[in-house]
Amino acid sequence: MIEHRQTLIKIKADLLNICISSVDKLNSYSEYSTLLHNCLNQHFEIDKCCFLLFEGETLKPFNINSSENFKGIPWASFANYFGHHKLVQIPELLLDHLECEHLTHMVLLKEGNFDVHGVLLLKSTSKWLDFMHSDYFEDFIDVMSKVLLMISKNVVVRQNENQYRKLYNMTDLFHSTMDIDLILENVLITIQENFPHFNVELILSNDQDRQTKIQIKPFDYLSERPSAIEAFVSGNITTEQATDLNCCLLNAPIKGRQAIYGILQVSAPFSFVFSNAQKDFIRMLAHASGNALENAKLYHQSHRLISDLQLINETSHRLNMRLDINEMFMFLQKQLMKSFQPMELCFVLKENGKFKLTEAATDLFKSDEGSVYINHVAKHFETSQDPLFIADFSRLISKDVEYKSVMAIPMVVEQRINGFSMVLHRESYFFSFDSFKLMQSLIHHSSLAIANSILRNQLQQMVDHDHLTKLYARSYLDKFVEHSLQHDDSGMFLLIDIDNFKRVNDTYGHQIGDEILVQIGKRLIKTVGKRGISARWGGEEMAVYVPNILENESLLLAEEIVKSIPEATDPSVTISAGLVNWNNEKNGEFQTLFLQADTALYNAKNKGKNQVCVYNDTMSMEL
Repeated sequence: MIEHRQTLIKIKADLLNICISSVDKLNSYSEYSTLLHNCLNQHFEIDKCCFLLFEGETLKPFNINSSENFKGIPWASFANYFGHHKLVQIPELLLDHLECEHLTHMVLLKEGNFDVHGVLLLKSTSKWLDFMHSDYFEDFIDVMSKVLLMISKNVVVRQNENQYRKLYNMTDLFHSTMDIDLILENVLITIQENFPHFNVELILSNDQDRQTKIQIKPFDYLSERPSAIEAFVSGNITTEQATDLNCCLLNAPIKGRQAIYGILQVSAPFSFVFSNAQKDFIRMLAHASGNALENAKLYHQSHRLISDLQLINETSHRLNMRLDINEMFMFLQKQLMKSFQPMELCFVLKENGKFKLTEAATDLFKSDEGSVYINHVAKHFETSQDPLFIADFSRLISKDVEYKSVMAIPMVVEQRINGFSMVLHRESYFFSFDSFKLMQSLIHHSSLAIANSILRNQLQQMVDHDHLTKLYARSYLDKFVEHSLQHDDSGMFLLIDIDNFKRVNDTYGHQIGDEILVQIGKRLIKTVGKRGISARWGGEEMAVYVPNILENESLLLAEEIVKSIPEATDPSVTISAGLVNWNNEKNGEFQTLFLQADTALYNAKNKGKNQVCVYNDTMSMEL
């Protein structure tokens, strides 16, 4: 009995060493299984064993190269063999598998009456048979069960960390590229790195004509499987046990903000069951790639529209240059004035369902007299896309007006009116029909360029801003600071981190965490105002940069920000911040500013959080 007790103590010591090693050394089941097998071999001379890990309703081996039909065995096949016992002989069911050849016993690894953690299959020895009849065998099973549970949890945590680190890196890449091929390639790479034994396929709905470096399957309603069509239509993940393909299919929609662009289809072995964590990872990957793909498509579409306009006349060619919307209208105003010699002219854009006068308008349209013409034309274009050619406007409204001749042309893109242009002259019948047709042609060819300029501005806003917090993106902040360092006399850089943000997500959920990020973003924008810019640095870190500010003013601003955040957030959170000031006497590089601000932020965290620390040279010496 003493010998058995000593054996159990030694086994516990070995298992404790395995637990300690798992903290920062072991990452995979194979590494754990080697140590567990060595432990059994050392104390019981067991030279062959197999661990089956309980996942869902399936037992899966993790320390052998298993055949396809041994990769997952339903727990129901085992439960009846154990009954009320934790140690039984190997059933004939398993002896048919080459992996179990020569094995004699199997042990149910569970703690007392709690859930099953796994099954140990082994080839018994005399030492094993002697120990399993001792009073310490039940303790051995409990200890081994606890260790197996710890191994399972630790490996899952490590795998999740690795997966989400890759997802973060991929998302960061998506935010910095408009290369569709690069986006699609990285989606496949990320999936295949995390699920190396599965087949992955991209099924895209509108890329049939694209020549990509990777293999893309076109989405075809007539030939796709019902589960794939359901995922594409509903926007939700679907799974299917495809008996005809002898596999389990998972279909994740590649979804953007405006549409669904295809399906990310993962093919696993038939008996495989996708966990919720795996589904969430694939869903987030597909969603991130959908947003990136959408942004890239819109970006490329806008450029293609501009390229098309280069094929038409001199006016459209000029409009295809990198002009903003106001420059376009001012150029068109000069062209129309030169070509048609009107006395008054205006451009009106449709925004949020209402027509709004642009800056490219003569003074008449800014008065009540001019609003008569605008209201009449706007009312017409609410129900019709036909241009207006009016020889005598006074006859239409039954009252005398100063300007008789009117031409109004809608700016139509994809059967939608984005606005209109109007010219007036005092004389009736002043404009010829040829002038009317020419103006139609000019506005028609210009409409696409104008719409494209609006879209380009919107796209640039999307690229320059973080979609969640509406703060500037990291890339925009980098450019802004680099420019300031070269052209301004001084400035401040404030790096901010939300205190205990992980606790907030764990307590309230990630949706509340996102709301807190939005609340902090709004407060930063309000507090900083037009003096500088606020940006999302990454995760729960944000940054503020203000050029041409004195050091004492920068500290007051930083303290105001730190003080205001608990009041601006619900649930209330605090922030820590690191502040760096620069001027012409101590001008530096942006990388240096960031490192100094990060050091100051580190000090603020160490000093109790909820405060701002100003960087000084002694901080670097303390690290």
